[in-house]
Amino acid sequence: MKRFCSILNQLLQIFPRTEFETAVRETKAERHARGFRSWDQFVAMMFCHLADANSLREICGGLASCEGRLSQLGIQIPAKSTLAYANGHRDWRLYERVFQSLYEFCVKNLDRKTKFKFKNPLLSIDSTHIGLCSEMFPWATYSRQKGALKLHFTLDHAGYLPSAMVITTGKYSELIVARRQSWQAGTILLFDRGFIDFSWFHRLSQQGVGFITRVKADMRYEIVESRKIESGTDETVRLTGRSSRKKHPGLLRVVTLEKDGQRFQFLTNNTTLAASTIAAAYKDRWEIENFFRFLKQNLKIKSFLSTSPNAVWTQIWTAVIAMLLLRYIQLKSKVNWGFSNLLYFLRMNLFVYRDLWEWLERPFIPPDPLQQQPVPVQGVISWN
Repeated sequence: MKRFCSILNQLLQIFPRTEFETAVRETKAERHARGFRSWDQFVAMMFCHLADANSLREICGGLASCEGRLSQLGIQIPAKSTLAYANGHRDWRLYERVFQSLYEFCVKNLDRKTKFKFKNPLLSIDSTHIGLCSEMFPWATYSRQKGALKLHFTLDHAGYLPSAMVITTGKYSELIVARRQSWQAGTILLFDRGFIDFSWFHRLSQQGVGFITRVKADMRYEIVESRKIESGTDETVRLTGRSSRKKHPGLLRVVTLEKDGQRFQFLTNNTTLAASTIAAAYKDRWEIENFFRFLKQNLKIKSFLSTSPNAVWTQIWTAVIAMLLLRYIQLKSKVNWGFSNLLYFLRMNLFVYRDLWEWLERPFIPPDPLQQQPVPVQGVISWN
């Protein structure tokens, strides 16, 4: 007879506990901790996102009401003040490090596929805006009357996994953050016209990093070579604006396509991909907008449990970790789960004693009671 712990427990086991403890030691997150461990805080915040808890009271009360089913997790049920203090004072960089380790784990253990045949890494970069009350979050002032945060994401199109995130206040533009980042040679970046900066483009070209974006209407250039393609043209161009030519003295490529009476122009420094592939890759950039929608609609990043910067950063990073875990089981499952549906049904079964992977394949078929049994309360699972 098979024995299983709760689905929440199995979900948390996906990420090795040893990796979490390594991150705790590297960031010295428990240097001044007394009793309430980082793992306890992590489980509480994951419960917040996965169970749709809206306050500290709901998190602590929800965990306390299920204490018998949390025995295998080996956690301490926190008081509201304890969890609030930990969120406000325990360094949020711990969860940034956990996210990076989890992303590396997903890359190694997932069969990630893309829509394209070329082997270059394909990444989208963009940011999403979160509005805040300036009176409650004075450190996040965006204008006279409003506060705001910006989450600057890099989305890996191999599996559509978030590979990096930078959190800033609303005053920082996407371009400022992008200039400070670096990518390996051969990478192809997708971004909208808000990122156009010809000096940055020149630096990307020197580093061997490709990019695809849209042409601005006021961009001045001369055509060096023009080739006719189906439904448009493929041109090699040189910038002619006084400042733009100085910033980017090299050649660029402009692909123009007409479809359904609309005209689309794409700007790139890649000279090897077909014009149709350039257009298809930029169209796939829309996946980062879908990612923002899933994140905001399903996880707790629009309303915050506390108002201090460290608590806000902690809540956002744990939300992205939760999304990465959900994407992992979504890609591992043989069933074509939608992200919102997966999270909805998972919330209803967090403390059910059933094999997680069997549940993913047959969520609406009850298990055979003779074939499985809950893990005894004294605990069969031990965390090393």
